[in-house]
Amino acid sequence: MTGVVDLFANAPIDSRVVKLALAIALGLFLGLEREWSQKAAGIRTFALVSVLGAMFTFYDTGRCEATGSCLPVLTGIGGLLVVLLVGVLMVNGLLDDDEGLHLTTAVSMMVAYGVGVLVAVGDILPATVVAVSSSLLLVFKRELHSFAWGLSREELRSTIEFSILAFVVYPLLPAEPVTPLGIEPRVVWLMVVTVAGIGIVNYAIVNAYGGRGVAVTGFFGGLASSTAVVGTMLDHVRQRPEAARYAVAAVLLADAAMALRNLAIAIAFTASGDVLVGAIAPLGALVIGSVVIVAVTADWSEEVEISLDSPFSLRNALGFGVLFLLVIVAGTLAQARFGTVGFLVTAALSGLVSSASATTTAVVLYRSGSLGHDAAVLAVLLATAASLGVKAALTVTASSRTFTTRVVAWTAALFVLAGVSLS
Repeated sequence: MTGVVDLFANAPIDSRVVKLALAIALGLFLGLEREWSQKAAGIRTFALVSVLGAMFTFYDTGRCEATGSCLPVLTGIGGLLVVLLVGVLMVNGLLDDDEGLHLTTAVSMMVAYGVGVLVAVGDILPATVVAVSSSLLLVFKRELHSFAWGLSREELRSTIEFSILAFVVYPLLPAEPVTPLGIEPRVVWLMVVTVAGIGIVNYAIVNAYGGRGVAVTGFFGGLASSTAVVGTMLDHVRQRPEAARYAVAAVLLADAAMALRNLAIAIAFTASGDVLVGAIAPLGALVIGSVVIVAVTADWSEEVEISLDSPFSLRNALGFGVLFLLVIVAGTLAQARFGTVGFLVTAALSGLVSSASATTTAVVLYRSGSLGHDAAVLAVLLATAASLGVKAALTVTASSRTFTTRVVAWTAALFVLAGVSLS
């Protein structure tokens, strides 16, 4: 994002004009949903509030450079004006029983003002992230409410426990690598939280949209639990042999989701150093190949319900953490005893149970310097391949030979495609 700021600074027109335009654009973006929902403050109001924050910040910044007085007087006054406007909006809502308090619109206006201030001081990326994420929260109001109301008391309690544990434990862990393995505790914990978070988000998506087609069920269900997708499809085929066509598609999409998750872990947690670029081509080929096969062969409109175990459990998250730790210990011991081959065998075997744990282990050991680039990439690929293989093997128990044959054949084709991408 520094490059974007530099681009603004070197623009043929005043960089402040460009920033004002960006503040207006982000304000328009924030106000779009409010306008569509026919709220008291809409697209124009939000754009004006955002540009107001940018203008006042420009003035305070200029005064600071000219006089040395850096107290953000005008920016503070602007903030108070926005708060006053918010108060008027809420009073108007109280007087109109049908409209409510306008709390969401009121808070969104304050966010718009803050976005304008961020743009003015050059924090373009944070401003964009805040605007986009806030807009998503507004757009997905119904889905978020439905998700929250659908939680059981036990799930809510477990979610709060996990959140506290995740955010309290992280800053307490050492930031530096711990000897003798050179493992970074914070990175390890962040990986555990990330994998658990992926499961929670996709559980919510499947619950909200799972009945809208095989694409949602297969892909997002696969991110939550690809094994659960295979189990569900086995039940469908057992009850209705003609379900084989969309069942194959769901399994392939679950495979694609699993490969994409492993690729994301491998790239995201090595981005600060030597990225595991060797994993991009084969895993990317698996993802793209699976989607293309499904696009050509499947009926995307087929509605498929899937039952997933709730991930809102501290035990589930810690269970993955324990499995992760066991794989690290087993992989390290195997590497010490048998060299790189020992670790690769461990990665493949653990991939039969959880490719995520094997992938995260390879990344952790790679970051610590215990594993080379090529070995880490190969470990990720072996874990992914093992997971694909075990899912294909599970379909052998299906009552439909067509289902089994197609899954095994397409899985073999994906293996070939990934192998070709390596050359």
